[in-house]
Amino acid sequence: MEDTLTETPGTAADTTKITVRGLQVYYAGTHAVRDVDVDIPAKAVTALIGPSGCGKSTFLRCLNRMNDTIPDARVTGEICIDGEEIHDARVDPVQLRAKVGMVFQKPNPFPKSIRDNVAYGPKIHGLTRTRAELNEVVEKSLRRAALWDEVKDRLDAPGTGLSGGQQQRLCIARAIATAPEILLMDEPCSALDPIATAQIEELIDELRNRFAVVIVTHSMQQAARVSQRTAFFHLGRMVEYGDTGELFTNPADPRTESYITGRIG
Repeated sequence: MEDTLTETPGTAADTTKITVRGLQVYYAGTHAVRDVDVDIPAKAVTALIGPSGCGKSTFLRCLNRMNDTIPDARVTGEICIDGEEIHDARVDPVQLRAKVGMVFQKPNPFPKSIRDNVAYGPKIHGLTRTRAELNEVVEKSLRRAALWDEVKDRLDAPGTGLSGGQQQRLCIARAIATAPEILLMDEPCSALDPIATAQIEELIDELRNRFAVVIVTHSMQQAARVSQRTAFFHLGRMVEYGDTGELFTNPADPRTESYITGRIG
């Protein structure tokens, strides 16, 4: 069977935020991601699904150059955000990661207060000039992360003292405090209980009005609930990409159908 990408049609013309062409990722002697071409829309949720080890998280980490931090990792091809190549020598990876926020699988609040967790990014990037401005950013970010009402009376308490679901929402608040344009989420609900997962999914749906959200998920049900576009990865390749409803109900590639129906994975 040919390893060609099948794209199912979208429901509407979307404004492209991220353009990827000819992406290859190597870890030492392993070719982890192969020949990925994709356009990721602004103000929408794009889900990445596929079996474990298929390249989803590796691809996600390419979008904010997190793979730069991994020894023996090599990335080739083109990744453009708003037409700007992120590997250009003039692009500062630290500034890029302020523009492209990331939330990880396991909630990882800093060993600081709730307030300082959210204030950290704006402080180091010099985004606020006064204490009042910083407090405003903290409140706005916590509100957007649907956490403000739960923590507003204990902002100086340690972030590590929150429940798992609250910690993950704190990490989302921290990620959006630098006013990013893109939010990457690597299985953000896999360590959470069903109630906390539902809260995060509801939050993701709200965040897409402001950000391009790209989420790796092991749950096809979650992808169907939260995303507008879905990409199916298999053996390091993006096999199929398109409108979520179309991909799940009428996949164009037999490998996608096999994964969705549980025959592979």
